[in-house]
Amino acid sequence: MSDPIDEFSFLAEQAAEAGIDGPLPHRERLTLTLPDGRSLSALRSVPEGAADAPLVTFLHGAGLNAHTWDTTILGLGLPALAIDLPGHGDSAWRDDFAYVARVLAPDVAAGLDAWTDRPQVLVGQSLGGLTAAAVTASRPDLVRELVVIDITPGVDPNAGPTQIREFFAGPTDWASRDELVDRALAFGLGGGTRRKAERGVYFNSRVRPDGRVEWKHHFAHLAAAMAAAAASSPAPDGAERQDAVSAVLGESGWEDLAAVDVPITLIRGERGYVTETDAAEFAARRPAASVVALPAGHNVQEDAPLELGSRLRQLAGNG
Repeated sequence: MSDPIDEFSFLAEQAAEAGIDGPLPHRERLTLTLPDGRSLSALRSVPEGAADAPLVTFLHGAGLNAHTWDTTILGLGLPALAIDLPGHGDSAWRDDFAYVARVLAPDVAAGLDAWTDRPQVLVGQSLGGLTAAAVTASRPDLVRELVVIDITPGVDPNAGPTQIREFFAGPTDWASRDELVDRALAFGLGGGTRRKAERGVYFNSRVRPDGRVEWKHHFAHLAAAMAAAAASSPAPDGAERQDAVSAVLGESGWEDLAAVDVPITLIRGERGYVTETDAAEFAARRPAASVVALPAGHNVQEDAPLELGSRLRQLAGNG
């Protein structure tokens, strides 16, 4: 695969694939220096003729980056912000290796303080969904509606999430990006076509000075190291060893959701990680929440971007 001119070079191709006509939105990379010196990065998208201020903010899942929302944002057609979670995309890695919702939430809140001027429709998928709940619980002034995509704190880490665990437990560097594309497609990841997988790999990898290609995000390196440690030193009988995937789940997520005082929507993929049982538990804990299923896998934003964008536009009051 050949490299594009810049990170926005794929946008026209993505719009054509989705059947979206009209002028492309203006897009720019934003960077914020956090109090401890780390950087937080994001993408701002502004449709032609619209005001700059975002109405909808997006948080991606573990091992992804802000570009996972590109086609969804095209379908949304509203000013939007997509944040690279710490340790992902162009945001700095954390020295404490802590990539759980309550740790990430203050960094996201700092980004919202800097880059938005009104409460957002805050949309998060997977780890981003749990982080969005933590942000909403701790900084309700920043959020007017919460949308959680294909995750609940009760998801069984030994069910659907094993796909991610096994994918990241492998090598962390390759001879070429094509090798990484092949691996993504072998695991059923990448958006369904080789071309989509190539775009995803470009955004999620980097070429080292020695010419080897490695994951750009910290999560894969940690997941691989934890998997190697578990293989060399198995947990005692009857004990469960926590890994990078199961670490993001837990009771704190339910506590955050219980503290949310704005409208909540759970959108799950029919082939995703949230089962009907998981969705029923979510509805029982938050009876006023809306629960929607779309024909998609775990990465709903890549499998059904136009349907998702349309629903989010309605939630934002522009449907």
